[in-house]
Amino acid sequence: MQSLRFKALEKLSSNPTEVSVPNSTKISPIFGENVFTLKTAREYLSDEAYKSLMGSIKNGRKIDRVVANQIATGLRAWAESKGVTHFTHWFQPLTGTTAEKHDSFFTLKSDGTALEEFDGAALIQAEPDASSFPSGGLRATFEARGYTAWDPSSPAFIIEIGHGRTLCIPTIYVSYTGESLDYKAPLLKALAALDRSAVDVCNYFDKNVSKVTATLGWEQEYFVIDESLANARPDLLLCDRTVYGAAPAKGQQLEDHYFGSIPERIYSFMRDYENEAYKLGIPLRNRHNEVAPSQFEAAPIFEEVNLAVDHNTLLMDVMTRVAKRHRLKVILHEKPFAGINGSGKHNNWSMATDTGVNLLAPGKTPKTNLMFLTFFVNTIKAVHDYADLLRASIASAGNDFRLGANEAPPAIISVFIGQYLTKVLEEIEGRVGDKFDEQDEAILKLDLHRSIPELLLDNTDRNRTSPFAFTGNKFEFRAVGSAANCANAMTALNTIMGDTLKTFKKEVDSLIEKGEKKEIAIMHIIQKSIVDGKKSLFEGDGYSNEWEKEAKKRGLPNVKTTPLALDAMVTDKAKALFQNNGVYTHSELEARHEIELEKYIKKVQIEARLMGDLATNHILPAAFRYQNVLATNIKGLKDIGMAEESYVTQKQLLEKISTHINIVNENVEQMVEARKVSNNIADKREKAISYNEDVKDKYFDTIRYSVDKLELLVADDEWTLPKYRELLFLR
Repeated sequence: MQSLRFKALEKLSSNPTEVSVPNSTKISPIFGENVFTLKTAREYLSDEAYKSLMGSIKNGRKIDRVVANQIATGLRAWAESKGVTHFTHWFQPLTGTTAEKHDSFFTLKSDGTALEEFDGAALIQAEPDASSFPSGGLRATFEARGYTAWDPSSPAFIIEIGHGRTLCIPTIYVSYTGESLDYKAPLLKALAALDRSAVDVCNYFDKNVSKVTATLGWEQEYFVIDESLANARPDLLLCDRTVYGAAPAKGQQLEDHYFGSIPERIYSFMRDYENEAYKLGIPLRNRHNEVAPSQFEAAPIFEEVNLAVDHNTLLMDVMTRVAKRHRLKVILHEKPFAGINGSGKHNNWSMATDTGVNLLAPGKTPKTNLMFLTFFVNTIKAVHDYADLLRASIASAGNDFRLGANEAPPAIISVFIGQYLTKVLEEIEGRVGDKFDEQDEAILKLDLHRSIPELLLDNTDRNRTSPFAFTGNKFEFRAVGSAANCANAMTALNTIMGDTLKTFKKEVDSLIEKGEKKEIAIMHIIQKSIVDGKKSLFEGDGYSNEWEKEAKKRGLPNVKTTPLALDAMVTDKAKALFQNNGVYTHSELEARHEIELEKYIKKVQIEARLMGDLATNHILPAAFRYQNVLATNIKGLKDIGMAEESYVTQKQLLEKISTHINIVNENVEQMVEARKVSNNIADKREKAISYNEDVKDKYFDTIRYSVDKLELLVADDEWTLPKYRELLFLR
């Protein structure tokens, strides 16, 4: 029987995919057409309802239930005008994917009258079953009740699947007793904490600032391969990663894919998903080939963090869905292919005031330069003080394969700011020693334009080995994994920043109360913060062994595996941080720690099972068949009286194959037994560590090495799994 591999190759060469993509001369006419924007709301809502919605979005004010009925009526009228029959509360549970339960507008009245309705109660709150979502012990299996609650700050949208259209209402998701069970609820709390602290600090410089908004621009990397070839790989089908695969003769060594001409089939797919994204209000701006073959990237215009997270989560779903129309598969895993770059999701983060100032961009006056320096230095200090939490926020089984692998930042969380700003901080730290005085008031004017080139965006090279890099008017958190929900990293980052700013203000106020001038007090604490945070500053090669040694001397954490990195979530320090800022309760943190450990265990377990299954059902049978070919050839040559030297090559090849067969078989059997031992460990942390050390680290590479050798030794027509050269280069 012909293998799926060869069927896929035949299908690919004989039946090229063509999908009609609508042409649009401009993006602006379709942008946001499936979103209940404020402009649309103005058209469909009464003045009272519109003002209430605006107040909720801008100031976080609660919407009265009576007004909610008016908003719901307007929403339904708009949705029905676009052919919508169902609505859903769209939320982001801790599974790592989005969730939705569709309800129709249709209902029957007591007299049998059929009609459509949608009221404020249905808009504001719903009750999905909570028993099947991860809760980390917050809910027992039999305690099924959970609530989704409307988030007005993220606009409702219409998703089109096939010929159906559904109104999606972004919501938070909480348990019956109020604990958050999603990514959005803690993120909103973290953003509120940052807003409070940042406004207080901004008021030192500008009393007109009443709101600070965190902004995010993500860069989504992903792979695209042919769907038929992917379907012939059970590992790609079930875990988005190839657990086996010999490196092709050509990988990414020529670096000819990066920024190269986009292949036509991929270009068609990109235009298709971009059209869908534009209609959903996702402001995509950039598309290009990435470094690895079959790897690409999309990036949007910056948005407020909560909205940016929703848009990224939505885009991942849109891309995956649209790819099927083109008979393609999108792979979001951080490391789907060995030997070439994995995928990340750089999180470009900054803060902006309601007066129009980017707090991480140097200003044009001494006052605004001092404000920039305040937020810039506090960010560095926050990253230094809570490096372990940032590492935990990006920890996952997939990201462990990527971090520090000469393509992504290392697990050591350091900060790159460039040589010019490094000199500025060094000058401030050492200019006047431990104390500022009246004579130094001129220095406090801090005319950064004399010490920093005006084109700050371009005044230093980028450091791709840095996990957290300043890039001119923002910080780029480069260590976030491609499959991750940005909310996890953004919740941690905004919380630590909010807390650091809160401490900064207390210390400045204390000096002011003692009689220091405001600017001098600010500079005192900036200087102190530079000293506190400078251990995290690093300008060199983050991949080098020298940096690992240097980081150890500096006392910087270097936690390379997820089970250990997650420990930072449940330290007394972390619990106090999140509790004091109203982001997580102690029980919510403990629950998330357990959920992340469980995810890690299950993902490694699935991969281990796949390795065993593929070895037993694909690899070894192919090797056995080729063994028989070689053995028959040797026997035939012997039988006709050929000298031994005439089949010495066949014999050597047979011996090599036999050796690798035995290694694969023995290690798979041992790995199965090791899994059984790990499965019997009750403590989640110890179980995750065991799966990492006793299953993954001990067996994965050993088994893979011999399987990949067999792929190179066994005749191509015997090998059933699509090879890297086919997966990465055939479209």
